[in-house]
Amino acid sequence: MIFLLCLSCIAQQNEIPFKDVSKTHLPIEDLAGLTMDASFADLDDDGDLDLMIANEHKPNILLINDGNGKFTNESQQRIPQVDHDSEEVAIADFDGDGDLDIIVVSEDDKTNEYYQNDGKGYFTDAGDKLSFLGTSNCVAVFDFNADQMPDLIIGNNGQNYLMINDGSGGFNDESFARLGKFEDVTQDIALGDIDGDGFKDLVIGNEGKNRILINDGKGFFKDNSDKMIPYRETLEETREVDLGDIDGDGDLDIVFGNVNAFVKEAVMQNRLLKNNGKGFFKDITEKNLPIDNDRSFSADFIDIDGDKDLDIITANVNGERFQGMTPFRVYVNKGKGKFLDKTTVYFPSSVLGRGFDIDFIDVNNDGKNDFFFSNRGVKDILLIAK
Repeated sequence: MIFLLCLSCIAQQNEIPFKDVSKTHLPIEDLAGLTMDASFADLDDDGDLDLMIANEHKPNILLINDGNGKFTNESQQRIPQVDHDSEEVAIADFDGDGDLDIIVVSEDDKTNEYYQNDGKGYFTDAGDKLSFLGTSNCVAVFDFNADQMPDLIIGNNGQNYLMINDGSGGFNDESFARLGKFEDVTQDIALGDIDGDGFKDLVIGNEGKNRILINDGKGFFKDNSDKMIPYRETLEETREVDLGDIDGDGDLDIVFGNVNAFVKEAVMQNRLLKNNGKGFFKDITEKNLPIDNDRSFSADFIDIDGDKDLDIITANVNGERFQGMTPFRVYVNKGKGKFLDKTTVYFPSSVLGRGFDIDFIDVNNDGKNDFFFSNRGVKDILLIAK
């Protein structure tokens, strides 16, 4: 007789399908900093996922996994300990030597960090290879020029950067040629083939007008925002963008995680946009997404209930000046992209924080994805799937 785990079945039986193991599996006292972003990768090449944390205004944190989802803080031994306004992490083999390197972009001090791996998860400063400065909020990795080396796109307060890898882990600035010249306050960038032509496009979340940039097939982009995005009359301040097929029609839809932090009178309601298959979107928020009054600093498409369609998880900070304790929310897809709030069905009551980032990944090698929630100013949270 074979028994299969079904998270939706467990939830229907009123058993929370995730257990909060933060106190036993994380060096919890070390994680009450200003976590802005976290990224999982096998940094020490031992077959399990380690954790790199961008820690705002403090040294970044590197946690090593014991293989069972228990993490130890080995930051001081493994990575330079310096204070920067760290915002987001990118991990890839940037120098082509077969191991994973780390780039962390920074905002206020305009100092982007670059750490090269020795192959065993010990990192040295290679910041001299990043010759560009910017007030940077986000970074994404993709091979834009199809030379088998990872390039960077960086979202800035000002001109966004598109940096092409020179083949040895340095980067050349091709921003104007590939993106065009425009200045935004960009908080997030998502890559995906939204128009169905086989090439990854860019959806850019800004403090203000969001953008869609269409790839010509060679890594050069055209701004088609006014044609493709249905703008609303009220102000919008988007903190996160995610792409996914919410209605099973084979194309990528959009969720905008919205806040009211720096744009006065911006409406916080998150937005859901449906793709017509060619990259032109319709706003279906009012009928398909619950009304919220959250400042959602993260909004991710995740299949939390295992039914093969995408749900939405949000990380929120509702208190004044990024204070207070706010729930992470679960919006379950009931079919064809219509979502219902089922937070209490899936998360323990302990899941409160000042949420800035969400990771859904198998940290203990049991074949089931777990949650790591990044909190700014309070302790981070690790939930293990039962």
